[in-house]
Amino acid sequence: MTGKVIPFPSRAPEPKDERGFEELTRVRDQAEALVVRGLLESHGIEVLLRSQVAPSVYPFSVGEQGAVQILVRREALPTSRLLLARVTPGPSFP
Repeated sequence: MTGKVIPFPSRAPEPKDERGFEELTRVRDQAEALVVRGLLESHGIEVLLRSQVAPSVYPFSVGEQGAVQILVRREALPTSRLLLARVTPGPSFP
């Protein structure tokens, strides 16, 4: 039996130059950061994730030590804030 191998799509490499990126928000952990990154990238927004904690096989962190900084290009900041506001629990956004 023969089959066709379908390669898994690879992620574009992160830019080496972080100039032009600004912090959008900080989240509690890597899992939450990946969800936010997926939301933003699905709308064509380039995202960088920064953390002080090295990736680990252990799914826990201690308080602010596990925080992940989410950065987007300066020109995408207003759109990114709007997207997050629409999915954040609270009063509905017009």
